[in-house]
Amino acid sequence: MSSDEAYSAFLDQANQDTGTSNASTQSSHAQLKATDTDIPAALQGIDQTYTSEADEPFEPVSLKWTGRSMPSESILGILLGSLHGECQLYEQLLISLHERADDFAGLIGHKAEVSTLSTQEFDPKGEYKGVMEAVEKAGDGKVRVFRVEVGSTRVWYYVVGWEKEAGKVVGVRAKAVES
Repeated sequence: MSSDEAYSAFLDQANQDTGTSNASTQSSHAQLKATDTDIPAALQGIDQTYTSEADEPFEPVSLKWTGRSMPSESILGILLGSLHGECQLYEQLLISLHERADDFAGLIGHKAEVSTLSTQEFDPKGEYKGVMEAVEKAGDGKVRVFRVEVGSTRVWYYVVGWEKEAGKVVGVRAKAVES
């Protein structure tokens, strides 16, 4: 046990800020919004970490959302309701993609790169099945994954659903280091 404690102390010391540029990066992480409303019971007590170079725990997310659909969800409707092969469809799709990514970025108070992933891309080995089930239960039964870049090697993964009646986006998020 003492060797684990010594190793943990070593890691803590190695991860301390060493300069102002690193400190400003850390402060941008803290500014990403995670909650501004009550957290659903299904998301409380999730005790799992996201495996990356940082191995950070999942944290609850519960944010008010007044949109008519979940951010980035309306793209399928545009594709299904439009004629195939028209230039206007392509232009409309690009505009919608940009606006919807901006919607989620605005929701969490972030101005940089936000992209969507499928649940299979996020969890190809099925390691986070319990997390996905909790998000399904807390929201509308659909899980969406947003990847938010906050630095050259640091990202946040938001695994969320939409609780339409309550008007909020609910789920979990985890910090990852990817170098």
